[in-house]
Amino acid sequence: MTHPPIGARRRRYVLERFVDDPDGFGGYLRRYVAGPLLWGTLDGTGQSERARGGRSDAVATHRIRIAYRADVTPSMRLVSGPRRFAIRAAGDPDGRGRDLVCEVEELIEAGAGATS
Repeated sequence: MTHPPIGARRRRYVLERFVDDPDGFGGYLRRYVAGPLLWGTLDGTGQSERARGGRSDAVATHRIRIAYRADVTPSMRLVSGPRRFAIRAAGDPDGRGRDLVCEVEELIEAGAGATS
C-alpha cells in the first residue's frame, strides 16, 4: 500500500466529541465540543442514498486520512472550516499504526443547498 507524502496532509481538521448534557426534563441534549487539531487529506468516494423524511436524498461520502489515533470512534465528527463530516467507520488500513482512514459523510444543514 502506498502512503501519501506528509505534504499531502494539508487540510486542517478539528476532531469533535459529543457531550450529553441534562436538559432538565429527564432527557439529554447532545452537543459537540472541539478536540484536537489534526492534519489530513480529503478524497471524494461518491454518493450514497439515504431515506430521510419519506424521500431518498443523496449523501456525499468521503474518505479522510489522518495520522493514526486509537481514540477515534464513529460517534465523533471532523470539522474543516464550515464543512462537517460524520465519521461512519475508522480503521488502520495496514495495521502499522501510521495512518487512520475514516469513511465519512458530509453533514449538510437543511436549506444550505436550496436555491430560489
